[in-house]
Amino acid sequence: MSLYDRLNAARNAQTTDAAMTAPPVLSPLPAPEAPTPQDAPMPPPPTGAPTPLPPPVEVTDARPFDEGRDPDVEGHFDKLSDPASGEGPFDKPRDPAIPSAPVVDPLAGVKEKAAQELFGRIGTRLNDSSLTEEQLHDLARKELAEIVAGEQLALTVAERKRLIDDISADVLGYGPLEPLLDDPNVTEIMVNRFDKIYVEVRGRILPVATRFTGEPQLRRVIERIVARVGRRIDEASPMVDARLEDGSRVNAVIPPLAVDGSSLTIRKFAATPYTVSDLIRFGSLTPEVAAVLDAAVKAKLNVIVSGGTGTGKTTLLNVLSAFIPGDERIVTIEDAVELQLQQEHVVRLEARPQNIEGRGEVTIRDLVRNSLRMRPDRIVVGEVRGAESLDMLQAMNTGHEGSISTIHANSSRDAISRLETLVLMAGMDLPLRAIREQIASAVDVIVQIQRHKDGGRRVTHITEVHGMEGEIITLQDAFAFDHSAGYDHEGRVLGRLKPTGVRPRFAERIADAGITLPMSLFQEHVFDSPQPGMPR
Repeated sequence: MSLYDRLNAARNAQTTDAAMTAPPVLSPLPAPEAPTPQDAPMPPPPTGAPTPLPPPVEVTDARPFDEGRDPDVEGHFDKLSDPASGEGPFDKPRDPAIPSAPVVDPLAGVKEKAAQELFGRIGTRLNDSSLTEEQLHDLARKELAEIVAGEQLALTVAERKRLIDDISADVLGYGPLEPLLDDPNVTEIMVNRFDKIYVEVRGRILPVATRFTGEPQLRRVIERIVARVGRRIDEASPMVDARLEDGSRVNAVIPPLAVDGSSLTIRKFAATPYTVSDLIRFGSLTPEVAAVLDAAVKAKLNVIVSGGTGTGKTTLLNVLSAFIPGDERIVTIEDAVELQLQQEHVVRLEARPQNIEGRGEVTIRDLVRNSLRMRPDRIVVGEVRGAESLDMLQAMNTGHEGSISTIHANSSRDAISRLETLVLMAGMDLPLRAIREQIASAVDVIVQIQRHKDGGRRVTHITEVHGMEGEIITLQDAFAFDHSAGYDHEGRVLGRLKPTGVRPRFAERIADAGITLPMSLFQEHVFDSPQPGMPR
């Protein structure tokens, strides 16, 4: 029963129960088809009536120039909202006090029937390894054309084609998520349950009218995604990390862990990987910092990229890896493959969870150990989050210089503390001083990246690890973000990443590698222009 029907039923019940006291007769609610003007508030609910649920909070976590109403975002938003355009599933902006009505697909029954018929015809061939993906799609579309023609529906050619595309996407693809995955402006898709889908467009989280027909359709899409990368998801293993063919990161959680229904999160990556020029243009780092990082990677310094969730660590790691010379052998190790290295001589390794029998698990730690036997010039670990940090530090200290990895931490100092904690998770019962000496000897540079209040993602510190001083690992910032300028009238950060004026010790190692860095890069300068910050 809709909110409108529940309120009307409550009003009628209240009128009947209180007939003996002859209260004033309540006027009926307006019909749902009559839109309420945005400047006119909704009438308050009567006493005893169920309180309407609050509307979902719209998060405006945007880039600096997206503060308030971004015309580009709103234009894209409206374009996808227009049913006449047939271009997409977005809701138009509406009064938050008016709950959105569910979108009813008049052909839902036909689609379900055709999908079942298609399963009956080619179900045994869906997993036929002798068929390529293209051949399977051609076969499915041919069968679907016959099935739809047999229904004798009064449809135009365009409507018939759209119907076949929808059914094909449901059976072989990602169902209603297909148009969202194809939209380059959508950077993240968040399915809270089958009928609640949100997307991120240029840093803003927006609800969409697109929805699954029900929990079974959502589960089929999730199972199809994880099966393609050799993973599984069921009640015994109700959450999984996976990826799409283009490298987009996928996380899925199903009941009983997901209480309200299956949840699916897809973080899309740019079709063309960002380059250092893009990051400079976005304002995520300055040309001076880019030159220092380029020299540090080529001089084989060990670099750790530190930052919180969604700050752009993987994007920055991709950019740093592009500085590695093309004649070096690179081994990448990830929990789920996300890196998009452009070099030719690359070996990509991916961890594997245990199978249904509880066997066959291959951890990142196993892969780090194995990579040492693969004659790598560089080891790139997507993220250290467990005992593999000890093996990575040992590799850095035993001739495998120039390694790069990421870690979740809020500051450079926190990154060191977190590395200590992760090494302790290896269960080797090492003294804390020995662990700190390993870290101080292995890690050369920490690059801290942060997502600021205005939504911009910026490198905030370039920190050098000096070594041990007593029981403490000493750090020295070579570059630090200056927040003293505050914010402008649009809420944009006016600060900038500036050199601290201290020449780092690693500059000598860069010079020893035959790379020349001007001393002016480390001298303090005055900058006036703000940094917008990297989009996701």
